[in-house]
Amino acid sequence: MNSVKIAKENIARLNTAIAFIESNLSEKISLEIIAEKAHFSPFHFHRLFKIVVGETVHNFINRKRIEKSAAYLLHQKEINSTEIAEKVGFSSLSAFSKSFKKFYGISPNNFKKESPEKYSKICKTDSKNGKVTITFEQYICNINNALKWLQMNAKTEIKKVPRLDLGYISHKGKMEAIGSIYNKLVKWATPKGLINEETRMVTIYHDSPKITDPNNLRMSACIILNDPIELDGEVNLKILSPTKCIVSRLEITPFQFQQAWEASFAFMIENGHKKSEADPFEIYYNNAAEHPENKFIVDLCIPIL
Repeated sequence: MNSVKIAKENIARLNTAIAFIESNLSEKISLEIIAEKAHFSPFHFHRLFKIVVGETVHNFINRKRIEKSAAYLLHQKEINSTEIAEKVGFSSLSAFSKSFKKFYGISPNNFKKESPEKYSKICKTDSKNGKVTITFEQYICNINNALKWLQMNAKTEIKKVPRLDLGYISHKGKMEAIGSIYNKLVKWATPKGLINEETRMVTIYHDSPKITDPNNLRMSACIILNDPIELDGEVNLKILSPTKCIVSRLEITPFQFQQAWEASFAFMIENGHKKSEADPFEIYYNNAAEHPENKFIVDLCIPIL
């Protein structure tokens, strides 16, 4: 983030604008409309947005549209490119295809064909010439290994996760840096009496590391609010509606999260489920620092159709 000092309240208003953009990518959303949602003048909003987010409003919207289209290509292959272009707000198929290829260096159709091999972390092996290659047998073996790991380490079920009312602070950047955002959240929550043995924290992943550059990944560090409370500073309110999820309960170290997520998505694919448009999230049931093996007791939740 730029070194210019930005008031916490303005950060919260910008986060409201970002949430509005991400929820309305299929619509024509102008700078004026977004600025109004955040209670800024268009000029002031555009300036603040560039300082805090690191890119212009236009570039941010375009990137989010392309990345959302990539998620459709990865997870909902039955949808054709024309439908995807409409769903993410491009004016035409040609405009979508041109923007997608400029961003990823590959056409949407080729991305869809190559994505299981080229973009899946589960499937990668190295060949002698340094390129990633994989045989069908290796792919099946890796999927089976992921499923076996999940079966041995998790209780996985399909269930409806109830509504969650969350106080949250946004984080943009590498996943491992979200710890400092949780420190801010705890500092905010402690004097309000929200930190106790029943406290539950939640991380929401708004972007996929398979699709988005690590420095642009957006996450929300959240605390579950059991009672209404006045929010202030950088902390905003986010409501997760009741949603059908694949839920994997695990007891794992920080280094096992990637493996756990990959295994959970393998479970989704192998059991014929389709990811919904809602973002995946984690619910924590302990403080790992107090665990004898520094492990998290956590639910990994993948919203599905």
